[in-house]
Amino acid sequence: MRMVLLLSVWICLVQPLEAASRRQSIVSPQVHKDRRVTFRLKALGAKQVGVNVQFQRGLQPMTRNKDGVWSITLGPAEPEIYEYSFVVDGLEIVDPSNSWLKVWLNTAKNLVEVPGQQPMFFQQQQVPHGTVHIHRYKSKSLGITRGLYIYTPPGYETSPNIQYPVLYLLHGMGDTEDTWTVVGRANVIVDNLLARNKARPLVIVMPYGHTPSAPPDMRSIGSYRAFEKDLLEDVIPYVQSRYRVSGEAEDRAIVGLSMGGGQALTVGLGNLELFGWVGAFSSAVPRSQKLDKLLAKPETINEKLELLWIGCGENDFLFQANQKLIERLKADNIKHLAHITGGAHEWRLWRRYLNEFVPLLFKTRK
Repeated sequence: MRMVLLLSVWICLVQPLEAASRRQSIVSPQVHKDRRVTFRLKALGAKQVGVNVQFQRGLQPMTRNKDGVWSITLGPAEPEIYEYSFVVDGLEIVDPSNSWLKVWLNTAKNLVEVPGQQPMFFQQQQVPHGTVHIHRYKSKSLGITRGLYIYTPPGYETSPNIQYPVLYLLHGMGDTEDTWTVVGRANVIVDNLLARNKARPLVIVMPYGHTPSAPPDMRSIGSYRAFEKDLLEDVIPYVQSRYRVSGEAEDRAIVGLSMGGGQALTVGLGNLELFGWVGAFSSAVPRSQKLDKLLAKPETINEKLELLWIGCGENDFLFQANQKLIERLKADNIKHLAHITGGAHEWRLWRRYLNEFVPLLFKTRK
């Protein structure tokens, strides 16, 4: 009787484990040494399955085997981090075998990294690493609790007498305060720069950029004014009171991408007594009336601002607006650095822009 009971218990334990093992046996994506990538999805009842991946144009049809696993091998791809998703009988889904996700508004896509022969600037390497701190703070100006990510460089914990310059790094529309680390690899990029003595050690503050406009829509864009109020009255004091960061304008920078680029221009140019360095990646340029106000005193901007950096890809849907901004800066004789590249509205560019922008910070231009 005891043997029967033990056998029953064994069956109850082993069968679910075997079933779980079968479910977990699908490897997707699988990155090969030749930089080709195999995608797999088990979809027994599906009639058509395809994959959309950034390095291949259009929906790529997948082939089903006898076990109901659909697969395709694509590439080779250039070393980079790419977004992808599956389409099953017309329905777009994420890869259940891959937990690395980029979440945007009410959608999500998987990410896959294709390494190069040599480590890329955004890949984790054998170098000293900083720390990413996760905070929740009470925003008095908004009346809600919000998230905040803060990066401290290697050696921060063991250098109690050092005050660090600080970069406020803003995300784009639909993203959250974790996107610059999960997708943008900001902490890894800066670790690698510091290890090569390409940048000054700095603290990076990554706040949440959306503000509530009408409950319960807490992920709406809200207003730049509300974000600016939260940043100036809540975030900066919170950071200053808890981290060893300088309070001087020449030691404080602000930069963002897309929506965050527009916020960086608005907040940075509108508060020159607080920010000495301003950057915008593929930015949603402020509207004409607001821009006129921000650029009304070119001499003051040139006197107080150490760097105004504008980057955008030629195929970006915001390129024309950024080009007009650059022309306006030229016409008003406002000192700036324009960085026009190939590419569209994509993280592939923004990671590179950050890698090029950070080494310029906190070095006097005179």
